[in-house]
Amino acid sequence: MSAWQLPFVRPASLADRHFSTVIIGAGINGVGVFRDLCLQRVDCLIVDKGDFSAGASSAPSRMIHGGLRYLENGSFSLVAEATRERNLLLRNAPHLVQPLKTVVPLSSFFGGLMSSALKFFGRTPPQRTRGLLAVAAGLRLYDLLGRRQRVMPNHRISRVPPGDRSLFRAAVRWTATFFDAWISHPEWLILELIGDACRDQPRSAATNYCRVMGCAGNIITLRDEITGALVRVTADTVVNASGAWLDRSTAVLGGGGPRVMGTKGSHLVLDHPALRDALEGRMAYFEAVDGRVCIVYPFLDRVLVGSTDIPVEDPDKIATEPEEVDYLLEVLAEVFPNLRFDRGDVVYTYVGVRPLARSDADKPGQISRDHSVVLDPPSATRDIPVVGLVGGKWTTFRALAEEATNEVLKQLGRPRTASTDMLPIGGGAELPADAQAAERFVERMVGASGMSRTRAQVLLRRYGSKALPLAQRLAASGDMPLRHAPDYSVAELSYLCLETGVVHLDDLVIRRTLLAIRGLVTDAALAEMAGIAAEALGWDSAQQHAELKACATALRERHGVRLSPVAADAPASFDASLMTPQAMGQPST
Repeated sequence: MSAWQLPFVRPASLADRHFSTVIIGAGINGVGVFRDLCLQRVDCLIVDKGDFSAGASSAPSRMIHGGLRYLENGSFSLVAEATRERNLLLRNAPHLVQPLKTVVPLSSFFGGLMSSALKFFGRTPPQRTRGLLAVAAGLRLYDLLGRRQRVMPNHRISRVPPGDRSLFRAAVRWTATFFDAWISHPEWLILELIGDACRDQPRSAATNYCRVMGCAGNIITLRDEITGALVRVTADTVVNASGAWLDRSTAVLGGGGPRVMGTKGSHLVLDHPALRDALEGRMAYFEAVDGRVCIVYPFLDRVLVGSTDIPVEDPDKIATEPEEVDYLLEVLAEVFPNLRFDRGDVVYTYVGVRPLARSDADKPGQISRDHSVVLDPPSATRDIPVVGLVGGKWTTFRALAEEATNEVLKQLGRPRTASTDMLPIGGGAELPADAQAAERFVERMVGASGMSRTRAQVLLRRYGSKALPLAQRLAASGDMPLRHAPDYSVAELSYLCLETGVVHLDDLVIRRTLLAIRGLVTDAALAEMAGIAAEALGWDSAQQHAELKACATALRERHGVRLSPVAADAPASFDASLMTPQAMGQPST
């Protein structure tokens, strides 16, 4: 298997195969278990009723953090675990996870001390903004709990710097500064984990758009959501990692009662150069008037804002409501009164459902973000055990996966033979450690592929150390940039279609690339990408048009992208001749 050939299959190829473990749910937690079990040489199948990472795993705040605010609820073990996992991700996936300097604006000295104490003892306090003493105490403890594997500076508190006096409201007197981390492309890290897993255990497989219909004896029935065909596989154990859908999957498998509840978090991506520049690469972490903790930070060439925290009943029926957009824009105007914000600044919205353990907490923010592993033993109809993952957060996926893997190994009667804690992920392996090494790596890419330095640097940032073999592959195909989205090339999109499990156009546009979240998908760009996907995947004109229409609808209705409706009787076409260097007016790079 080549370094870039990921083992994605369609369900038909799985018929009558046996796997030691079948994992339901290909979000970050399920894929984390998949990766850990494959490292132990356990043959696994991972399935998802949608695309890989299409649920909550593609809709986080894109922060890798310890959860500073969880200290008020007394969740010390969770924060200690999360800060360590943050530090490990900075080490293991440095091409995607980067340090994030964070500033907390403070207006009072004593504010929030009583509120924090009441929260710690499980009481519901009146809303009051946290002051310097409360934040200082929390950050000192945060630094202490995050000392293991730490690579970033400790916090500091100072008077508002001159450059920030015009940024924050006039009442802000101090700022606290600490470091967490952010992830540029979480969906890609999930694909890398799958690739790493199947490199270690080639008998494992991954399939998307594949729904589990039931389990009888040791037989699991799967349905291909594209063709409707049913296939059956056998297994020795099952892992239920379906997140907010856990209880539904449990019912299908014949397991225990309700265990999870969901709260949705909506986020906005803004095209707001003034705010992006004023933040100077930092995240602002602050409280709204209602006590909700919000964040805003430069995300690539945009600004990311989040988030809401609203209980939901059905994770399949969620959207970012207009009221949520207004709420987040109002919060921004409150914190940054010298800047103007309106809906025209919003280029993308997204929403996910946090899978939280069931709780009777008064407010969603008070519900624990901790995780647990539960076991449903064999039943009257099911001969194999089901290991369930309850709760959890993006940052702690590796720790939760390790706990679940240990339980699966116990059920299989097999020992753990290796750990994932210091294991590089995908393109994070052998990544250049400093600027000089990166420059040498780029020169190697240029020499091996003939592409420009600028293009080589883009691929290095996007794919880490895997950029070298990919650059050679793309160069062999010409690597011509897209006409309407030149950040990507025709050959790059074709590669993504062919080797990363793309089934629908929105898999490519929304999750395999960063074009959508950056607000770079126009009508022309979308039609161009549909044509490239059609050529790579063998779609006829009718299917190409249907995919274009479905993706445009999802971008408009779920993500707030301003696109024109796709006419029902006007199939899109892709003219490959338009992508020649001559037609593009530039040399091939």
